[in-house]
Parts: sequence; structure tokens; C-alpha cells
Amino acid sequence: MRIRSTGTGRAMIWFVALAFCVPLAVMFGQDVNRGSSRAQAGEQVFKSACAACHGPDGRGTAKEIAGFERPRTFPDFTACDQTSPEPNVTWKDVITHGGPTRGFSDIMPSFSEALTSEQIDDVVAYLRSLCRNPHWPRGELNLPRALVTEKAFPEDEVVISTGMNATGAPGGTTHIFHEQRFGVRNQIEVDVPVNFQDQNHTWYGGIGDTTLGLKRVMFSKLQSESILRPSGSILSLFGGVILPTGNKARGFGTGTTTFETFAAFDQLFPTNTFIQTQFGADLPRHTDIAPQLIFFNTAIGQSFAANHGLGRLWSPMFEFLAARDLVDNAKTNWDVVPEMQVTISKRQHIRANLGVRVPVNNTSGRQIQVVFYLLWDWFDGRLNEGW
Repeated sequence: MRIRSTGTGRAMIWFVALAFCVPLAVMFGQDVNRGSSRAQAGEQVFKSACAACHGPDGRGTAKEIAGFERPRTFPDFTACDQTSPEPNVTWKDVITHGGPTRGFSDIMPSFSEALTSEQIDDVVAYLRSLCRNPHWPRGELNLPRALVTEKAFPEDEVVISTGMNATGAPGGTTHIFHEQRFGVRNQIEVDVPVNFQDQNHTWYGGIGDTTLGLKRVMFSKLQSESILRPSGSILSLFGGVILPTGNKARGFGTGTTTFETFAAFDQLFPTNTFIQTQFGADLPRHTDIAPQLIFFNTAIGQSFAANHGLGRLWSPMFEFLAARDLVDNAKTNWDVVPEMQVTISKRQHIRANLGVRVPVNNTSGRQIQVVFYLLWDWFDGRLNEGW
């Protein structure tokens, strides 16, 4: 198979190179602030103000000594699987304003009058030191989820994402994602699409091609532990199988098994600006039925938090999407997606995103779509918790 180098193809290659190389240059040009001095200061504050409930080792005081029944969400700060997914800002919010500010138990009081902001930062630094395994990716690198571009952080989420045609024939697709983390760096993913289309004034619906995949973090590094201005990088690889469960005759599937692979690299900057990049390929088993395809997606966004950086999170993003069939004379399809994600619950484990996917070129047969999702981070709590 021969691929001709077109002007659009060269532009895509340069775009991919810039999107990956610029964050990598930032990644290797920054130093990590371990915050060891802050942790030492925080240990003294913790032992005097927090150990009565949380225990001198951070595992929690026994019920008969503490005098209260532990809520289900009571933390063990030495358990990396519990603490590493949480960003520092969550802990500072809870220590400052008390448990109810994030939908937790009112057993956790507010320390806003007892401790200064700097002392609270010291306590957070000390709590971080209680997780002894540095290989767990940190929650600061769990960036806001874009509508299309997949991120590198391993998730515990359920996402219902829908794209509806705003032009052309009515219809759309709803993707039901289940993502579950296991071990230090791994995540399994299941994606079940449900299609609904008006074909010749008759509505049809059905399951599309189902994806089963595995994602593994290859590299993660937090360059700055600053609570309100963290920075860092994370790189993951994904491999999956797209099963031909959809009805090909109705246009709901390809009719062949497809292997999907991609790399995802995310960079968070101290300004709370972030870039997420994804580069991969869909490789059908039978190329006479469906062509091989390469794709590149990138999302650029900025997060704004209310209440002096501790409250509700608003994250406007802009995605650039490119895809090209690996056949002679193929053209690269470019789309843009302006969008906005917002946290809904106090605990910020329920989020929504709304955007518009607009084809930039080769628009024949490619519709403008309104795209939105609801996300439930079930690691952070049940659906009825955290409001």
C-alpha cells in the first residue's frame, strides 16, 4: 500500500510533531519540588491538630478512642490507592471549610480559623508523604475530560456521551463508557455505542461496534506540588479490540473486527492551562470491508475554579480532530470542537460537558453535531453522595 504525501498530510505531521514535542520539552525542562521542608512543618501541625481523629500514622484513630463511628469515606492516608487520585486542592478545601464543603461528613470540622493557609499547605504536603509508592499517578494529572480526545490518566468512571446531528438527516450516537482502574497504572475500558437514525423517514436504532480496551500509564511526573498551580506530565498507551456487534446494513457497524491503538500524552501547566494529545490508528482485520485509519486529536483548555481556587470548576476547551484513511489519494478530515465542562456536585464527581463538532473540510456527508456528556467518577462517591 502506498500513501502519497499531500500538503494536508504534511500539515498533519507537523501538527502532531509540535503538539507532542512542545509538551515534552516542558516536561524535561522542569524540576520537581518535593516539598520536604513543608512536609516536616506539616507533620508538627498534623500531630497537634489532626492526630486525635486521623491517628498519629494517618490510618485513623480506633473507634473506642476517637468516640465516633467512622463514615464510609474516612481516609487512610497511607493507602496510595485511596489518596493518589485526589488532587491537593480537594484536601485543602476540606481542611479549610470542613467536610460538608465537598459533600463529606460534618465530623470533619473547618480549620479556617485555627490554621493559616500556609499551615494547611504544610499539612497537605505531610499527608502526601504518607503514600510511600511514588509510581501512582497523581490526581492533579487527571485533567478535565474532553468530548473526543481521550486522556492519559487511568479512570474509575462511567460516561454517557451523545452526539446528535444538527444538520442533515436526524440521528446520532450515544456511547456508554465504563472505565475501571486496576493496579498502579492500568485501566480497562468498555465502550458500547447505541445508534439512532432516521433513514428514509423511518427511525432505526441498535448497538454499534463495541470496544474492549486496556490502557497503561508509561510515565507520570508531577513537576510542581503547588496546590493552586500544579504542573506535570503523563503518557499512556492503549490497545483495544472493536468487535463487529453493530448492524453493517444499517450503517451501525463496519462488519469486521478492528484493532485500535493510540498513545495519549497530557501536559498541565502552572497557569492551569492544559494540553491533551492522542495519536493512534484503527486497523481492521479485513481492509476490503473497512480501510485502515490514523487519527490525531488534541484538546487545549483552561480551568477556572470559584471560591479562590477551591470551588466549582469551569473548563472551557477547544479540540482539533484529524483522521485519514490509509489509502491512495485519501484526504485528511479536520474537525473543531469548542466546548465547556463544569462540575455539578460539591464533590465534583459528577460533571457535564457541552460542545459542537464542526467539520472544517470535506464536509460532504459529514454533519455538524451537538455533543454532550454526563460523567460519574464513581471512585469519589456514589451517585447520591457529595451533593
